[in-house]
Amino acid sequence: MAQNEELIQIFNKAGPIPSNVEVAICAPYPYLTTVLKSLRSDISVGAQDCGVNLKKGAYTGEVAAFQLKDIGCSWVIVGHSERRAGFDGDSGESNQVCAKKAQVALEAGLKVMFAIGETKEQREAGKTLQVCAEQLKPLASLLPKANDWENMAIAYEPVWAIGTGLTATPEMAQETHLGIRQWISQNVAPSVAKSIRIQYGGSMKGKNARELLEQPDIDGGLIGGASLTADFFNVVNGVLK
Repeated sequence: MAQNEELIQIFNKAGPIPSNVEVAICAPYPYLTTVLKSLRSDISVGAQDCGVNLKKGAYTGEVAAFQLKDIGCSWVIVGHSERRAGFDGDSGESNQVCAKKAQVALEAGLKVMFAIGETKEQREAGKTLQVCAEQLKPLASLLPKANDWENMAIAYEPVWAIGTGLTATPEMAQETHLGIRQWISQNVAPSVAKSIRIQYGGSMKGKNARELLEQPDIDGGLIGGASLTADFFNVVNGVLK
């Protein structure tokens, strides 16, 4: 807890947030109430996952989106690659489950960062956009109307770049972001493709944030390791004014 409070104070004292930037901290469940109580008011708070249930019921161990909304959360991450892959031999969450979670979270009044991305093997096989499309298809089926996407952001996170220190070059990331935007235009609506935020989530940090965020189809970042240090605000300040 002391370490969390120290990190919150670093963020609270980090200076102003640029007017064209929205910042959210997505914390583990046990620490959400502390973050909601202590974090500066111009940073939103979210969770790292939510349950698939829309209402109360027999969902032992699940934390529902409506419960996150009740305590004051604004955002939730859905479909992070680690949850898709599973833990210790678990099969992980399917594309359909991730899409359902996103739909439930939106209905509960949360904003959603919907994570998609390919493994190293899939990239080397030239299947990056195919994998991203497969992850997006169930979501597009559940959210057929353009206004269903108003509180949705896409987070492209190449799995091979998460926590490895490896990062897609700005050109590689831009190519994939553009492909995702084109898929949304063709399969959801051109208006959604134009307005939706597509964030990059592969080892973005202070030293590479600006060159990534300069790309025309990279609208922000889903920050992992750098969010646990003061370097997080170097990323925030890397956004073009």
